Amino acid sequence: MLIAVWGGFIAGILLLLALDLGVFHRRAHAVGVREALTWTGVWIAFALGFNVLVYFLYEHQWLGVGTRAAHSAGGQQAALDFLTGYIIEKSLSLDNIFVIALIFGYFRVPGVYQHRVLFWGVVGALVMRGAMIAAGSALIHRFDWIVYVFGAFLILTALKMLRGAHQKLDPEKNPLVRLARRLFPVSTTYDGQRFFTRSGGRRTATPLFLVLLLVESSDAVFAVDSIPAIFAITDDPFIVFTSNVFAILGLRSLYFALAGVMDKFRYLSTSLVFVLAFVGVKMILAHHWPIPTPVSLAVIAATLLAGVAASVVASRRASGGEAPPAPAAAAAGAPLTADPAAPSRSSVE
Repeated sequence: MLIAVWGGFIAGILLLLALDLGVFHRRAHAVGVREALTWTGVWIAFALGFNVLVYFLYEHQWLGVGTRAAHSAGGQQAALDFLTGYIIEKSLSLDNIFVIALIFGYFRVPGVYQHRVLFWGVVGALVMRGAMIAAGSALIHRFDWIVYVFGAFLILTALKMLRGAHQKLDPEKNPLVRLARRLFPVSTTYDGQRFFTRSGGRRTATPLFLVLLLVESSDAVFAVDSIPAIFAITDDPFIVFTSNVFAILGLRSLYFALAGVMDKFRYLSTSLVFVLAFVGVKMILAHHWPIPTPVSLAVIAATLLAGVAASVVASRRASGGEAPPAPAAAAAGAPLTADPAAPSRSSVE
């Protein structure tokens, strides 16, 4: 019966994606902040609603959920694991938003085409993360010591973020972009929201296709960090996968909601450094001194709120004097001339 639960969840997500692209965003248009905030609220509401469903699934063991010895958490613990995992994945996805803004700015992607790129980017991310979660779950259940590797990796990633505050955006060094240029001629202009067009009788990739490749490759890099992070909360693949999915589904609307104000959250990426480091320490201590999930949730929430508060205070002070250097994201669609100033886990190289 567990297959029915997995199948039903995946079918529901595919239905939501079909409605998103085929109904609500059938006509290409630039997504405004008000629309983006509305959709952000919708996706968060879906996630919280599913969190309630998780409680009842595990509390009453509907369709066999929660009956396996390794995943026999009660409803309250399962719901708390889902919520904590969702917050971790949602917060870590914010760093990805900074990189996406850089990519859009570098290629001067018109706002009317950005939603299509992010939609297919999300579809690719769901497939990649599903495969990575399956692999991670298999490793953890076969090798207990792998949690120490994951924990150490997260701590090293956090240290790298602190040292790599000025990573240069150079898409031409990206392996996928190089491969695409070898396989296809690339046009210098956009052809609507098409990824491929025909020029001189030949099939030609548009710059929008290169943008999609960069978005997908950046998400792959970010997933390497975020997937181990959620395994620090639970090793139940259903909770790991579903919390990841809901965090990713809201990424597009969150990008459009924050694209114009990301310069006001200059310390948010710094707070993500501490989130990664904390989760890494939690994984290393898991076998001997496990940190309870409620404590983890409180620490992560407090860290993120501290980053937001520090950003707001710095922005208000800057508004009364000289403006601070622009952080990792510029306004969507605007050309970029400077390196990002906020710590970032990827330079899309």
